[in-house]
Amino acid sequence: MPENTVTTPLAPMELDDVADAFAYIRSLQTGDIDTASAVADHTGSELHRLLLDVAARVFIPVTAADDHDGEPCAHSFLAAALGRLLLELLCHGVCLADAPGVAQTIICFTENILTDDHSDVADVLRQLEAAGMKQAMETHPARPTTA
Repeated sequence: MPENTVTTPLAPMELDDVADAFAYIRSLQTGDIDTASAVADHTGSELHRLLLDVAARVFIPVTAADDHDGEPCAHSFLAAALGRLLLELLCHGVCLADAPGVAQTIICFTENILTDDHSDVADVLRQLEAAGMKQAMETHPARPTTA
């Protein structure tokens, strides 16, 4: 990932990477540990990198508020909301260094920041996955196979 992801656009993920990362995130969000374990086994050590790529694509656009000469703006609520999120993570003892920790952070961020009533987390995760898939397909179009 680039050092300054706020000013440098993130390179699109590969289509399969988007699918694997969101399959893992959604399975954890719904409590489907068997599917989460299967995805983790399938992706191996790459899962952590994939989840960090998704986290950057979820967090960076939302937290990159414009500077309005130091005055509060429409995005000023983010600092307080992010603070609550970090406290929640600390209270639940989530380890942010492993794949489940990264996935749970994405889920918590989605629930606390990207949803209004905390009930449509799965919907928002599907929308984020669709956006990632669209970007991946536009950047890495399927090549015709030769028989």
